[in-house]
Amino acid sequence: MIFKNILIIRTDRIGDVVLTTPAIKALRDAFPQARMTILVSPGTKDLVEGNELLDEVLIDDRHGEHRGLFGYGKMVSLLRRRKFDLVINYHTKKRTNLLCFLAGIPVRTGYKNNKFGFLLNRPVKDERHFGKKHEAQYCLDILREFGIDARDMTVFLPVKKDALIWADRLRMKHGLTADDRIIAVHCGASDPARQWPPANFAQVINALRNRYAGKVILIGAPREKHASREVAALCAEEVIDVTGETTVAQLAALLSQCNLLISNDSGPVHIAAGVGTPVVSIFTRNQPGINPERWRPLGERCKVVGVSPAQSEGISFQKAGLQDPRYMNLIPPGAVLEAVDALFKLC
Repeated sequence: MIFKNILIIRTDRIGDVVLTTPAIKALRDAFPQARMTILVSPGTKDLVEGNELLDEVLIDDRHGEHRGLFGYGKMVSLLRRRKFDLVINYHTKKRTNLLCFLAGIPVRTGYKNNKFGFLLNRPVKDERHFGKKHEAQYCLDILREFGIDARDMTVFLPVKKDALIWADRLRMKHGLTADDRIIAVHCGASDPARQWPPANFAQVINALRNRYAGKVILIGAPREKHASREVAALCAEEVIDVTGETTVAQLAALLSQCNLLISNDSGPVHIAAGVGTPVVSIFTRNQPGINPERWRPLGERCKVVGVSPAQSEGISFQKAGLQDPRYMNLIPPGAVLEAVDALFKLC
């Protein structure tokens, strides 16, 4: 089949959007003349704006302009006017599945589920919860429905010029030069079960300063400010803390100018990988569907330090679950330092 006007829906989180970029490229390669649009949430638009493979970026602001029945109707009308002939819905929730149907898109594919999945007319069996493949590969696998057998999982993010200017000014403000080895550290997480202890982060930071004379910048979302403050208070020397002070575009620009990111399993690891920055990602959990096999950052200069599946048994991974001290210290700071050493030898 030949499609001329394609919609991709990925209205979930940062990492999910970044890991969809290989599928965007595969679609563009398969349909070079097609018009290609992506629908994302307001918080992730910076990850796709400026991507030359896309013709348009649409925003589903379900807490603002598209809130409620009237706002949802505006979103439906917007998509109907675009006259898409194919939608690939990677975020198969009731809202998006119904949206595709009401917008009158003739070919609708996504994961088959009980969230209005019956409204998709080219549903794909959902096996992501087994965690046997990487999320990027699962995204590519959906395209096989249309004869596209793609395997390249290279992620890509555009870096905006105004954000680079901001990052340059930040470095100047703190006296950072081109000769400095800049290490970004993300010590927060959306779920406490993914948050490595602050004392461990501080121990790694102190060691890196002695070993590499590294300059450390703490990053994260506004809700993670307390985690960064706790780590900063345990560090032997002052660190630069911009937690909660960056847009997504600014974070991408800043990470593109860093020599390394050390982070919990969270969105920033995928941003760093997308701009070519080496990453050490800390996985405090390893169970099907939430394991490194599915969610590790992609790239030759990305390393994972984590627990084994056996060590992960018995941990509650309910959303916003509490930290369990029995498991939080299974990953020693020395293991993270070994990963850093290995990456710096490659650079």
